[in-house]
Amino acid sequence: MRPSDAHEVSQLNELKINVGALAMDAHYRLAGCQIMVEQMPIFGGYAGGLEATTIVDVATTLNTFVMMQGTWHLDGPVHVRWGITTAREALAIAGHAARAIEENTHLMLGNQYYTIAGPCTVMCLLETAAQAITDTMSGREILSGVAAAKGTRTNMFTPMEARMMGEAAHAVAGMDLHEANVLLDKLVGMYEKNYKTAPEGKPFEECYDVQRLVPIDEYVKVYDEAIEILTGLGLDYWSK
Repeated sequence: MRPSDAHEVSQLNELKINVGALAMDAHYRLAGCQIMVEQMPIFGGYAGGLEATTIVDVATTLNTFVMMQGTWHLDGPVHVRWGITTAREALAIAGHAARAIEENTHLMLGNQYYTIAGPCTVMCLLETAAQAITDTMSGREILSGVAAAKGTRTNMFTPMEARMMGEAAHAVAGMDLHEANVLLDKLVGMYEKNYKTAPEGKPFEECYDVQRLVPIDEYVKVYDEAIEILTGLGLDYWSK
C-alpha cells in the first residue's frame, strides 16, 4: 500500500482499545500514512439506548483525532438485534452524532453501510438510500459501502448498491432538513417491518455479467423499481 492510501485501525466497543491497535496506529503515524480509524458503537449494547449511544459515538469520533491522530473517522452505529446500520435507531445515532461534530469542527467523517437485505432486492436499495440520505443531511464527507446481507456472506455486494448510495446522496444535497426527515421517516417505515423476512438477494456473479461487468437485466429492473419508490416520496433527482 502507498502512504496516501487509507490505513485502517479499529477501536473496540465501547470506548476501548487494545495494545495491538495502538502499536499499529503508531506504525502508521511514523510511516506518514493516512489513518482511517473505525468504530461501530452498538445501539442496545454496553452504551444502552439512543441518547447514550449517540454520546458514545461522538466521544469515539473525537478519540480518533485526539488520541489516535487519525486522518478521518469511519463510523457505523449498528443495531444489536439486527446487526445493521440502516435501522431507524442506528440512523438516528449516526445523524445526530455527525451533525454535532460537523457543526463544531472541520473533522472528516465517514460512515459504513450494512443492510439486512441482499443485492438485487428493492429492500437493499431502499435501506441504502435511507442511510445515504441520513449521512448527506448530517454532513458526512465519506460514504463507505455497501456491505449487503449484513456483510456476513461472501460476494454479497455489487456496484449497483454503491450507485444507489451515491445517487441518493446527490438527490438530497441541499434539501431542507425538515423535508428530508419527513421523507426519511416514510422511507424507513417501508422496510423496517420486514427485517425478519428480509430477502437474501443474490451474490455478485448472479447479479452481474462477469465477462462484461454490467448488471443483469433483472437487477436493472429492481433498481428502476427502487427509483420509482424514491421518486414517489418526493426525490426528483431521477426525473430531471
